[in-house]
Amino acid sequence: RRRGDSSAGVKIYTRSGDSGETGLFGGPRVPKDDPRVEAYGAVDEANAALGEARHRAEAARDADVAGLVAAAQDRLFTVGGELATPAGARARSALPALQPSWIEDLARAIDRWDGELEPLRQFVLPGGCALACALHVARTACRHAERRAVTLARAEPIDPLVIQYLNRLSDFLFVAARVANRRAGVPEICWDPQR
Repeated sequence: RRRGDSSAGVKIYTRSGDSGETGLFGGPRVPKDDPRVEAYGAVDEANAALGEARHRAEAARDADVAGLVAAAQDRLFTVGGELATPAGARARSALPALQPSWIEDLARAIDRWDGELEPLRQFVLPGGCALACALHVARTACRHAERRAVTLARAEPIDPLVIQYLNRLSDFLFVAARVANRRAGVPEICWDPQR
């Protein structure tokens, strides 16, 4: 379809953001560097990084990691919707609710995978096989999203499950990266402070 051709479906561009503002879901227009936009934008970045990790897991034929990352992508999209919708907006009724069970699911995966791993005795540097590298990138993107959510929570109320989920997801991604290296037979790269 031609760019901007409305007969082909929803337009990708509207020009409404050309002045540096965007509309919140069911809410007012705000600057694109508003803390709420920063928070859901960082969640979107984390979700994109998870997409790369999912692709790498599928390529490595690791259905275990791929399935859990796929679930995390769906749940992160819900987290982003939560952050994109201001308190009191009528649009909130259209959003699925965040679930405490999502955090428990991640904790269960971490506990299960810990059984495959040697105890951690040193700091581990990001690296190893392609899947582990992608998971580490996703982990750091997730930590960035967590920091942006904490900043937003200081300014206005957000669902506390947002920060809890992002925190546990980051933990999960760290352990998933270690598991990916273990399954690929790639040694972990440990920090050498004398190097």
